[in-house]
Amino acid sequence: FEAYWEVPASEKTAVNGRWVKGPGERLFLKLREALGGLPIIAEDLGVITPEVEALRDGFALPGMRILQFGFGDDPTNVYLPHNFDKNCVVYTGTHDNETTVGWFHGLSDREKGVVRKYLGEGPDQIPWSLIRLAFSSVASLAVIPAQDLLGLGCEARMNSPGRASGNWGWRLRPGALTADVGKRLLSLAKVYGRA
Repeated sequence: FEAYWEVPASEKTAVNGRWVKGPGERLFLKLREALGGLPIIAEDLGVITPEVEALRDGFALPGMRILQFGFGDDPTNVYLPHNFDKNCVVYTGTHDNETTVGWFHGLSDREKGVVRKYLGEGPDQIPWSLIRLAFSSVASLAVIPAQDLLGLGCEARMNSPGRASGNWGWRLRPGALTADVGKRLLSLAKVYGRA
């Protein structure tokens, strides 16, 4: 909303475009006037300019924190829960990421070691360990993809950005989210005050 990449309709690719100033503050002022509070999550992923941060923070929009992005060599990484502030939404992963199982299996042994050390868990517990980590964080909201609740792998990935076909085909099968999954999730929600 701060700026966007404008590409002429006649172009076959997005290479020949230009940055254009977006509606920014004007839009959010009108939305706040009409709605009161702004029930909006800022997708502040990727390259974020100071202008984007100012717009997000100026309207107190919660940003996104993706746990899969947190693990590496930098303990100050904003995607690690000990660096969160309350005004954010934590995700184990998004529709554009691998499932947690697929993500973990794609890591190098060294990277898996970093994740295990942070979580204190073995690989068989990775999806629910990340779910617990999300729920235990100070983030105001936790979002967990169904694929992670079910411990599914790469076959259940929803979207691969930049790939023209094979996306958005995964479907949640009727009955897949069992009462046991619901009880497990509710138990964590109660423990961490999210019920």
